[in-house]
Amino acid sequence: MKSLAQARSKLPRSGIREIMEHSAKLPDVIHLEVGEPNADTPEHVQQAAIEAIRSGYTHYTANAGFPSLRDAICSHLKRQYLLTAHPDQIVVTPGAVTAIAASLLALADAGDEVLIPDPGWPNYEQMVLSQESTPVRYTLHKETGFLPDMAELERLVTAKTKAIIINSPANPTGAMFPEQTLKELLAFAGRHDLYVISDEVYDGIVFEGKHCCPLSLDQEGRVISVFGFSKNYAMTGWRVGYAVAPLAVAPMIAKLLEPMVSCASSVSQKAAEAAINGPQDFVKEMSEVYKRRRDQVCELFQNAGIQAYSPAGAFYMLVDIAGTGMAGREFALALIEEERVAAAPGATFGASTEQMIRISLATEDSLLLEGVKRICRFIAGKTKG
Repeated sequence: MKSLAQARSKLPRSGIREIMEHSAKLPDVIHLEVGEPNADTPEHVQQAAIEAIRSGYTHYTANAGFPSLRDAICSHLKRQYLLTAHPDQIVVTPGAVTAIAASLLALADAGDEVLIPDPGWPNYEQMVLSQESTPVRYTLHKETGFLPDMAELERLVTAKTKAIIINSPANPTGAMFPEQTLKELLAFAGRHDLYVISDEVYDGIVFEGKHCCPLSLDQEGRVISVFGFSKNYAMTGWRVGYAVAPLAVAPMIAKLLEPMVSCASSVSQKAAEAAINGPQDFVKEMSEVYKRRRDQVCELFQNAGIQAYSPAGAFYMLVDIAGTGMAGREFALALIEEERVAAAPGATFGASTEQMIRISLATEDSLLLEGVKRICRFIAGKTKG
């Protein structure tokens, strides 16, 4: 048999998925490794989906999605960010991950370079490599609150660089980029004629400050902002996201959906329409829950003398394990075996977090707190002298 595609065969595996699969083989594991909200989709969204099925919304849609959902998204952007977007700029996708992947395909050819954050969601690297573009890591330093270093970006950019991916509120750091940082990033993109893919799937989960959408600062049509329904509305299984792209780019993204996925689920789109048009109490309430959990977890780590990085948004927390002398993957596998707690190894997000783990706050209170206590106990038992 001929070999499989070489570029895709060499893709690094997500350390999060590895931990998920390993922990699934063992009983009574506390799962802190996955970004999965521990709440059900709001009732009115579920009912909208049921009504959509009964009303015959069970067929293909346009590649870019239902016009009614795209109109609703434009209204949401106006309410939330005072942004005036045209429906033709909106491309609805099966999850935000597809919006990012299709955006990269629209922008970068094989051999082009894409700047991606370190630490950052491992799927960014997988997506760039899968289309035979080249990922180039830029570091988000813990000493500066996990914000980008503009001088480092200037050193990394080349004539081959096509785009930069940014993420705020960020996974795994929980950092939020202030407006001034975003202005500097857009100025950098302008100097080097780059596109900016802005992953904003956690835009509704904010603990301090206010999320700044870079689209509101874009004067040159460089920004593609990607949003989703999975995290804000606990709709991970519904698979609906969307890109807001310049008019010159959006049709290409929509066209690329045809050979990839055709379109997002019609039923899920109607559910998403109900979510974005309906009451937003759920988003606010869950943000408050995550913030309370964050504060409780920070107190546990502080009392144990363990460095944990308090997030300003999203629902993740990075925990320093350097004192154990263990690498993140080694630590995470041993943590499952000895304490029955699953956490994501830091190395899956990049070299800068090799000696960290990431935990998710989107876990039921008692399980989360028990899991953190076990992590504290494990670190104490492994810390060298």
